[in-house]
Amino acid sequence: MQLTGSEIIAECLLEQGVDTVFGYPGGAVLNIYDALYKYSDKITHILSSHEQGASHAADGYARTTGKCGVVIATSGPGATNLVTGIATAYMDSIPMVAITGNVSNDLLARDSFQEVDICGITMPITKHNFIVKDVKDLANVIRKAFRIAMSGRKGPVLIDIPKDVTGAKYEYTAQTPELPVNELIAEEVDFEAAAQAINQAQRPLIYMGGGVVSADAEQELLAFAEKIDCPVATSIMGLGGFPSSHRLFIGTIGMHGGYETGKATDNADLIITVGARFSDRVAGDREKFGKDAVIIQLDIDKAEINKNVKINYPMIGDLKDTLSRLTQKTEKAAHTEWIETVAEWSKNSSVTETPDSEQYAHPYHIIEEVRKLTSDDDIIVTDVGQHQMWVSQKYRFEKPRTWCTSGGLGTMGYGLGAAIGSAVAHPEKRVVLFTGDGSFHMNLNELATVCSYHLPIVVVVLNNTVLGMVRQWQKLFYGRRFSQTDPHRKTDFCELAKAFGVRGLRIQNDSQAENVLKEAFASKEPVVIDCMISPDENVLPMIPPGKTVDDMITEME
Repeated sequence: MQLTGSEIIAECLLEQGVDTVFGYPGGAVLNIYDALYKYSDKITHILSSHEQGASHAADGYARTTGKCGVVIATSGPGATNLVTGIATAYMDSIPMVAITGNVSNDLLARDSFQEVDICGITMPITKHNFIVKDVKDLANVIRKAFRIAMSGRKGPVLIDIPKDVTGAKYEYTAQTPELPVNELIAEEVDFEAAAQAINQAQRPLIYMGGGVVSADAEQELLAFAEKIDCPVATSIMGLGGFPSSHRLFIGTIGMHGGYETGKATDNADLIITVGARFSDRVAGDREKFGKDAVIIQLDIDKAEINKNVKINYPMIGDLKDTLSRLTQKTEKAAHTEWIETVAEWSKNSSVTETPDSEQYAHPYHIIEEVRKLTSDDDIIVTDVGQHQMWVSQKYRFEKPRTWCTSGGLGTMGYGLGAAIGSAVAHPEKRVVLFTGDGSFHMNLNELATVCSYHLPIVVVVLNNTVLGMVRQWQKLFYGRRFSQTDPHRKTDFCELAKAFGVRGLRIQNDSQAENVLKEAFASKEPVVIDCMISPDENVLPMIPPGKTVDDMITEME
């Protein structure tokens, strides 16, 4: 049947199982939005307050569902406003299809109004991108974009479509979506060598990352860890991929991980890395990371092998398949003495915390009280900064896809958009956003979206009135020269929330936390909670950049 390019877009989205898109209209996408009006009974469109918020919402939707998120923006500034969100998804391997409009073909390369080369701009931060200059190519490009986004190491794909293409007509024939391509399967010889190393190990450690969640391989990892009786440490991105309550779980690894994970890394004779990339915030001094260990790396992306740390046994392939086959090859083991040693390191780990006062609430106390009010299925979102690290340390995650945070790019302002996408995807769950006053200021305009769609998100602002993480680094490494990290802002977040049509509450100290949080969670409406914490609270422990656990800071002078 003959359809316009915009109708072909809508039909192809339906082919791919898309029922929700996020975006913001504009001149170059008027045809697309006209089609979305006609398809509004089949495709829900969530209107953000800014294109960056829409891109983060598509990201949050994808992280918490495992589906491909979709965002739509107009040409020029609309398209460029997506860049931060696309880069965030790219760094964390989140599947997303970004559809941008552009000026008509005859206006391209003429510096036309709201024209920009968005394909050139996003080339380094997408798995692939396309500009579709002929309507006959449109359907196949869209199908290919979804397949690329969901295949192998997942990630964002951009499709740029000139306005005349969205208005032109062409014959559309429905197709069954092709399955994602995961052609990389680890070779049999790799299993024999890796299994032998695992069977011989006396002090093994599993270091897992977000790839476990991305591959839906949490059950395979659990079975593997239990069979070889091995402690499990996780990167920030891996939280939820292994239950925190499990006896083998020892916490997060790296700069703000526990003393026990740092000591376990230093003393392991074997490190099995699953879906993680040895980033600088984990590896620290790369030359000394796992200095006495044989290292096995399981990953879908060959480019990650030997990129940061020298690998003894690389295993490239889909993690579900690789873990299942590796489990079959390994012998059942018991590493009781090693596990007890790691537990003792945990007991001996001491961090000096700022004493509670009547003037402030303590972030750990707030996080622990929130955990009491949430279920294992509820979704926790953070922005980036001290609050992000406190949550990763103290909130106990039991299930995958209940944790949304910007791990690779570290995007302040990510959280509210991601919380919106999570809440839209899961109306049956409670979504909690932990944010700092610095991050929240960046994209708080999305409170308008929260209110417009009646999304019962609980926004917990850990408000220390400073740019806490940068200030902490200035405290430690820059002689306490607090350059531009005390912005002296007077924002009243409760009144601000009220102005957006959202309820605002305040926690001044620990004694108020339980009752205020219970009041917030009892309501089925969006709430912003302004939690006053000390500007001198720090994220500890901390391993300085490029250092090891031997240099760990557990108290501030």
